[in-house]
Amino acid sequence: QVQLVESGGGLVQPGGSLRLSCAASGSIFRINVMGWYRQAPGKQRELVATITRGGSTNYADSVKGRFTISRDNAKNTVYLQMNSLKPEDTAVYYCNVVESWGPTGGYWGQGTQVTVSS
Repeated sequence: QVQLVESGGGLVQPGGSLRLSCAASGSIFRINVMGWYRQAPGKQRELVATITRGGSTNYADSVKGRFTISRDNAKNTVYLQMNSLKPEDTAVYYCNVVESWGPTGGYWGQGTQVTVSS
């Protein structure tokens, strides 16, 4: 129905930057909220950032001031610019897309690995 294609993950040194992208395709009605979540080994999945269709954003306290979420509604794409990366940011990052009146919980990407290490 809806497919999410993620890109941009990789290995980066502490203090470095990465930009994640997630493009939605398929039978899309109307995307309401797009977001990024992450899961580190031994930890539960946590919210990183979300953005509504109108541009309202929400960030986890741990990433405020360092990460920026944005979206291109015409391209059905959400981005996560990650600056000043820390080892604690190491995790698998998952894209999430919620349609207006769509399935509860929305759709999930397969995840992309982000590793912050010297």
